[in-house]
Amino acid sequence: MTQMPQPPALEYAGTLSVLIGDPIDVGPTPEGHRRIIPITGGTVSGPRLNGRVLPGGADFQILHTPELSQLDARYAVQTEDGAVVSVDNAAIRSGSAEALGRIARGEPVDPAEIYFRCAPRLRSSAPRWDWVNRTLFVGTGERYPDRVVVHVFAVG
Repeated sequence: MTQMPQPPALEYAGTLSVLIGDPIDVGPTPEGHRRIIPITGGTVSGPRLNGRVLPGGADFQILHTPELSQLDARYAVQTEDGAVVSVDNAAIRSGSAEALGRIARGEPVDPAEIYFRCAPRLRSSAPRWDWVNRTLFVGTGERYPDRVVVHVFAVG
């Protein structure tokens, strides 16, 4: 009899609270409706990640259907010790057309109404942060009118 494989363990690394600006509406494209959400700053706190989100990044979104969005956020974090870590965060956000419509309009939505999962890729040239280059991360997200909150977990 073959045993079922066990899922990998997850270790909580930290939470990113990413402040966002007003969306830039690109409009309908062959892939879907595109929007660019500027990233204006934020904070990072947790047992393995602490620092601040640097302004200048953006979340490049494709709204495939009224119930499904594909997110591609790219920005940088400056750690407490001064290192810079780049974040490339691919995510899926789905829910009812009504709930995602409220998000698109910048209105509050209960996170329990939305499936928001991500795979943030962290990279750094700082030797003390090399562990992020060799670690796979997954996360959950919550969207608020002025920010996105991402809870990041290292896959064991």
